[in-house]
Amino acid sequence: MNLTRVLKAPVVTEKSTLLQEQGKYVFKVDLKASKHDISRAIEAAFDVHVRSVNTLRTHGKMKTYGRNRTKQPDTKKAIVTLASGETIQLFEGA
Repeated sequence: MNLTRVLKAPVVTEKSTLLQEQGKYVFKVDLKASKHDISRAIEAAFDVHVRSVNTLRTHGKMKTYGRNRTKQPDTKKAIVTLASGETIQLFEGA
């Protein structure tokens, strides 16, 4: 898989910022990306060493707009654990 399309966006929530203290970072990734693809993309983009990758898939919710029912898109998140002592500066100065 093309490594430039694997990572979509970092996930910035209260829980994900607490995980950063443990050296874990959360990203939205492509649905077809494997753990190996995610690991290589993180290492290439941020110049760090990845210890492990945990993934989870969430199914999109059904929403109702008037009479119309639509489905939100499915998403995939990856929780990336880095080697000890390494960090990713997602938001410098924040």
